[in-house]
Amino acid sequence: MTALPPAPTRVDPPFTDGERAAVEAWLDFHRATLLTKSAGLTPEQLGERSVPPSRLSLRGLLRHMTDVERYWFTRVVAGREAPTVYWADEDDAEFDGVGADGDDPTAAVPAELAAFTAEVEASRAIAAEHTSLDDVAAGLRYGERVSLRWVYLHMIEEYARHNGHADLLRECIDGATGD
Repeated sequence: MTALPPAPTRVDPPFTDGERAAVEAWLDFHRATLLTKSAGLTPEQLGERSVPPSRLSLRGLLRHMTDVERYWFTRVVAGREAPTVYWADEDDAEFDGVGADGDDPTAAVPAELAAFTAEVEASRAIAAEHTSLDDVAAGLRYGERVSLRWVYLHMIEEYARHNGHADLLRECIDGATGD
């Protein structure tokens, strides 16, 4: 099967920029890292699970982060209603739907990658509407207001945690290691 296209070039976050530029750069660095860990693999390889009984796969992580981007930026920061793309209460579909009977990864993965890219772009556009990291989100998280700063920091943490998983998954698939 055909491998995914190369990942975008990762740019090291600045050493001396202000807070806004720094958190944006770190979030983009982590977004690019997830794509780097997935680059060059076939759709089937992206769906390979780590170790039983774990449902974790690189494809599942890309699907999960698509929904995470939508949740935090569209639903919380912008305060807009937006259905999830993959996630469902009853089954963690972003992970469980990967490799299910009848799933054609060759057809699904390019569309899933496009959905991830579109959500990242939507997130950037929503964040750009705010002039300050102190801006309070229009939506709520568990009934509480959060600042744009909090969302950025949470997203960096979320990606960093899952990029650690991605490191291990990629090494299991083809032995590739590195940043």
